[in-house]
Formats: sequence, structure tokens, C-alpha cells
Amino acid sequence: MTEARFDELIHPSTRLSLVATLAAADWAEFAFLKDRLRLSDSALSKQLTTLEEAGYVATERRLSGSRRKVRARLTGTGRDAFNGHIAALRAIVADATAPAEGPPV
Repeated sequence: MTEARFDELIHPSTRLSLVATLAAADWAEFAFLKDRLRLSDSALSKQLTTLEEAGYVATERRLSGSRRKVRARLTGTGRDAFNGHIAALRAIVADATAPAEGPPV
């Protein structure tokens, strides 16, 4: 069972969407991420760099013909952080939707 841990680094919506997309794949190409998340090259690069510096994402740059291609994946640390964050969000939602105990106010 994953320990619920709210993660401030993952929580902003752009990073959460990025990490969720990476969680569903082994590796994801930069162009795919850019299109899926509707981000500019610079915005996606910034988010990937932030997550990479935290150890949550690994990137790989390679040549494909005459073009450089970048792809990314979650690291084990990133996957653990994502799973913990999702568990924390689920706990928050469960607490908010649980029936109140005691007499109504």
C-alpha cells in the first residue's frame, strides 16, 4: 500500500498532468507530451527540467536521422511520489465526502 504523501512539486496542474501521462507509459516522446498537454516547447522543457532536478523524471536525448529527439520517463522516485500524491488526494476527497458523524448542525 502506498503511503499518502501530498507532494507540492507534483501538485501544480501542469506537472500533475505531465506526471500522470508519464505514469501511463514506459517512455514518452517530447512531441507527444507537448501535444497531449498543449504546452509550448519552452513550457514543457521547463517542467521536465524541474522534475528531472528533483529526481522524478529521466530524459534521454538521441539522434533520429538528422533530428534530435527527446523522450522522458518517470523514475522509481517519481512513480513513488506520484502514487503517494494520488493517495493523499484520494484521502482528501474521501474525508470531504464522508458522512458527518453526530447530530446535524
